[in-house]
Amino acid sequence: MEHPILFISVILEALGLPVPHGPVGHTFLEQICAPYMTYTWLVMAFLFFVSKLTVSNLEMVPGKGQNFWEIVIGGLDNFFAENMGRKLTDQFFPMLTTFGLYIAVANLIGLIPGFMSPTSSLNTTLALTIIVWVSHHFIGIREHGLNYYKHFMGPMWWLVPLMLPIEIISNLARLISLSIRLFGNIMAKETLLGILFMLAGAFFAPLPIMLLGVLVSLVQAMVFVLLAVVYFGQAQEHAH
Repeated sequence: MEHPILFISVILEALGLPVPHGPVGHTFLEQICAPYMTYTWLVMAFLFFVSKLTVSNLEMVPGKGQNFWEIVIGGLDNFFAENMGRKLTDQFFPMLTTFGLYIAVANLIGLIPGFMSPTSSLNTTLALTIIVWVSHHFIGIREHGLNYYKHFMGPMWWLVPLMLPIEIISNLARLISLSIRLFGNIMAKETLLGILFMLAGAFFAPLPIMLLGVLVSLVQAMVFVLLAVVYFGQAQEHAH
């Protein structure tokens, strides 16, 4: 949900660029200036500059910034390795970690008045989901070749007529569940905050919801990455 006054929209207007009033505009320039796009760039710039400032010079005796990133990166690396193996971790760690950090910051930025979460747009969450969905099938085909089809056949041949449509539908449903879960929770958070700001003022009343919003933002980032790891791990396992 967009706030009545968006920080970046004011900048776009000052620069003479179009400020779309809906999710997307009609022209290409309006589409790339849509709020979910501009706030995506803001999140990307934030992550780049924060990491550059905190770990630009690695030291043997780490400071606070380097300690923070070592804990985050080390913890994620161990978690990925335990759940999908060292081989996949080495290959997909940059992508999954980037997704986790991006989603967490994108979720949290919507708690600031005048800002919006890019993940409150279905365009953003569906794009992330499609990347995960295609990647986990790529892993399955690479690991098993043509035998990857056995993942959809069930444990016994006489169950194929029943299991095949169930497996196909459940696999396609991942596109919906993974994207809608993140989009729905973040949009609900922003909608509720917007209503409280209008009805109860901008001070104490929304604070409990903002604290809950912080929790929801972090949990949803964790859930998205966790499910991606589970899908990747399942794709490389042998069919039963």
